[in-house]
Amino acid sequence: MIEVDGKYHVWTKRLGRGRIKLLTLHGGPGCTHEYFECFEDFLPEAGVEFYYYDQLSSVYSDQPDDKSLWSLPRFVEEVEQVRKGLGLDDFYLLGHSWGSMLAIDYALKYQQHLKGLVLCDMTAGIQAYLKYVNALVDELPADVRSTVRKYESEGKFDAPEYQDALMEHFYKVHICRLDPWPEPVQRCFNHFEDAKAQVVYNTMQGPNETQVTGNLKDWERWDDLPKIKVPTLTIGARYDEMNPAEMEKIAKLVARGRYGYCPNGSHFSMWDDQAVYFRHLITFLHDVDAGRFKA
Repeated sequence: MIEVDGKYHVWTKRLGRGRIKLLTLHGGPGCTHEYFECFEDFLPEAGVEFYYYDQLSSVYSDQPDDKSLWSLPRFVEEVEQVRKGLGLDDFYLLGHSWGSMLAIDYALKYQQHLKGLVLCDMTAGIQAYLKYVNALVDELPADVRSTVRKYESEGKFDAPEYQDALMEHFYKVHICRLDPWPEPVQRCFNHFEDAKAQVVYNTMQGPNETQVTGNLKDWERWDDLPKIKVPTLTIGARYDEMNPAEMEKIAKLVARGRYGYCPNGSHFSMWDDQAVYFRHLITFLHDVDAGRFKA
């Protein structure tokens, strides 16, 4: 447990031992590290020492009742406190989904501590995300699309019919394509349904994946990407709710970027296109570590 903000504590765990050190930033906001558990099957044997870290408000960390805490700048400072608490420097930072938003903003302020950056399944601006994710909704079968749009227009995001339509026709196609979902993924989502986790998600994101009404709604970092100078890997997937072409665009806009594509993956491509995902990730880490990285 690492103290942050002088009074709260966040949960961390180290796995493996090696010269290459990687800190993970999970999605959400409000999710947990649990869906990263598949990393244990690949990274330690590749010589990578990696760290789980549950952000403040997640199930394994403190969950204070204070909405003023739920902002991107505060989470950036939390990551920096975790870095210091773990004694990390010249390390790799991996973000997934919301964690990539956090990783981008951390790199823009603290990249002097980074050896490399990995951005998975997240575009660099909310407007691009909304355009793409709603285009995916428009491709749903007509009856399903009608149900989704009906409840959205009424603001009834908790309606069982709405939740069922998204789960069966959107989440199982664009979030994770394995059936059933792997136990760590399902466990993460079960914890994500915790009321306190939902407060931070609703405050920052909004009611669900297709609506961004929280304080992240104006987040746009396309123009800032060239300021990121450290070697950067972006990973996109064919069926992701994020446009894979935008993952490739990010790799071209940062100073030293490389793009990895998962042709059978979705938002959780570390699970449903696992071999390809980890080949991209481990090759990148080894190339940077050996001084042979090429953008």
